[in-house]
Amino acid sequence: MEAPGETEGAAGPGGRRAGLRHRHRVAEMLDLPFMPFCVLLGGLGFICVAFVTAWCQHWRGGFALDGSAQMFNWHPVLMVTGMVVLYGAVALVYRLPATWSGPKLPWKVLHGTLALAAFILAVLGLAAVFRFHNDHGTPNMYSLHSWLGLATVLLFSCQWLAGFSAFLLPWAPAWLRALYKPVHVFFGSTILMLSVASCVSGINEKLFFSLKNGTTEYKRLPAEAVFANTLGLLILLFGVLVLGALARPSWKRPDTDSPDSCQPLLTAER
Repeated sequence: MEAPGETEGAAGPGGRRAGLRHRHRVAEMLDLPFMPFCVLLGGLGFICVAFVTAWCQHWRGGFALDGSAQMFNWHPVLMVTGMVVLYGAVALVYRLPATWSGPKLPWKVLHGTLALAAFILAVLGLAAVFRFHNDHGTPNMYSLHSWLGLATVLLFSCQWLAGFSAFLLPWAPAWLRALYKPVHVFFGSTILMLSVASCVSGINEKLFFSLKNGTTEYKRLPAEAVFANTLGLLILLFGVLVLGALARPSWKRPDTDSPDSCQPLLTAER
């Protein structure tokens, strides 16, 4: 009879290789294609925008530009659309397989343009809430939600300016771009997390302010509360899926030295 150690030593390497092959096959089966995931995520983003629009239209009285409560309703719609859904699309531009080969410069421009559009929507959303507060004598910037939201937008503005200066203008040397790139990626994910936190806290705050009398009290969970709470969960799910996609190694753009990978916009050849 063979000693246990001898049997294990003889069969061990083969068994380990078989186990590794099995785990590799399982990983391949779970490695979903990016494009179907992208379609699913786009559908979820559309649902988030549709939900926040329906909430403001059906329960909060619609939209206006006159400083009334209806003007405030632009705030959640623009923030969810710009700082969550569109920003999520911005974050995933370089995960598109089309960006993995050929010139990188057009994708840089698309990435920066979409980010600028998201920032403009965020600024308009802030303008709506400040106008509403000022017209009604409501103090600004006293709640945690307002601090978190403004800090997120300010950080986003710094992120966009730094990215534009480092990757699209001609004065940044290649070593500086290489040094700044992981910082840019880190703060990109951080801003998305802060945006989700700001939107969810804003929904909760609005429900506490609006549902506070009679049978519509928040604690009684009326239909509006159920709908808005569901919106918050959808926003959270969207953010988690985007962050998961960013962390997935098989969906990352290969680090190839394309001819214009470090080429700034203003020196691009025509």
